[in-house]
Amino acid sequence: MKIIDRYIVRKYLGTFSFMLILLSIVVLVIDVQQKIPRIENATALDPKLNLSYFLIHFYPFWIINLVVTFLSILVFISVIYFTSRMANNTEIVAIISSGASFHRFARPYLITSLFIALISLTVNHLVLPWANMKKNELEAYTYNATKKDKILGTAPVSAQLSKNEYIFVNSWNKKDDRGYGFVYQKFDKNRKLTYELKANDAVWDTKKKQFVLSNYMEKTINKNDTEKLGSGSEIRKNYGQAPEELFPNELLGQNKPTPELLDFIHRERQKGNSNLNSHLNELHQRTSMPVAIVLLTFLALSLASQKKRGGLGVNLAIGISLAFVFVFSFEALKVVSENKAISPALAMWLPNITFFPLTLYLYLKRANQ
Repeated sequence: MKIIDRYIVRKYLGTFSFMLILLSIVVLVIDVQQKIPRIENATALDPKLNLSYFLIHFYPFWIINLVVTFLSILVFISVIYFTSRMANNTEIVAIISSGASFHRFARPYLITSLFIALISLTVNHLVLPWANMKKNELEAYTYNATKKDKILGTAPVSAQLSKNEYIFVNSWNKKDDRGYGFVYQKFDKNRKLTYELKANDAVWDTKKKQFVLSNYMEKTINKNDTEKLGSGSEIRKNYGQAPEELFPNELLGQNKPTPELLDFIHRERQKGNSNLNSHLNELHQRTSMPVAIVLLTFLALSLASQKKRGGLGVNLAIGISLAFVFVFSFEALKVVSENKAISPALAMWLPNITFFPLTLYLYLKRANQ
């Protein structure tokens, strides 16, 4: 049986590797062709940002993100494919007829899926954030004008430093870390304003980790409602965080390894920020997707291990349909969670929770045949 185990493991890993390489090449070619006009626009702004630069500094990290996103689906289709071929060649019938139970036959599937899931878990929590950080430095240049301006352009921003401290900037450029119309306000426990600082210009000093505020005016309100006013040409302030964390965009959570992401979420909760669902989705998905690899392996095994009329084509059609439902459900539930209709934990685990009873039923039904 050990020879058969090695045979199945080789089939599993070989088919999976082939599917992985094929998908990466095909999707890379299609994506480059679609994004060439936007890359050319980026080149017009900065000659360094040409196609060769993107192929070296963007697409390798983009592919890592792509592979991680579709890893469970690649595993599912790979298992469907090679198991269907084994079933059509009556190899599975021969193995079961030799005295091995279906549970014993499924053992190499379990071992291989756990191996891939553990690698995926490590990559998701530690390697993927690094790849995302590299990818996201250039990703905005591949967006359409509206979405690109949302990431790199100028827009009003605000931040809650604590339950009683707030920052507002009328116009902040996230690319240059520069803004106009800066306001800092502090309130007491009764929500009464106690201090206010206004500045015409605000620039983030990367070396000293401070905001440089120009042409400022400050106002301190005493307990007896008297006011103390002050002004000057420049003042430096440190609010404990860099602009990318004070004014986070949707990509910030992707860039942080899990320990840093947990710290960031904890800090934001302490400040009273309740708009964290996109970051919580990222956190929970990093674990739920590797678990889906094991789940979908057994679902594919249950569907494809019996010879059917129509053979490989029928199994692949069923597999691709279920794969589409699985991926679509994750993306749809992300949107639902970000709108605060359900919790991020439930949203990112719901596909696994839904597919588990189906997988268990089909597996036990197949094992008892």
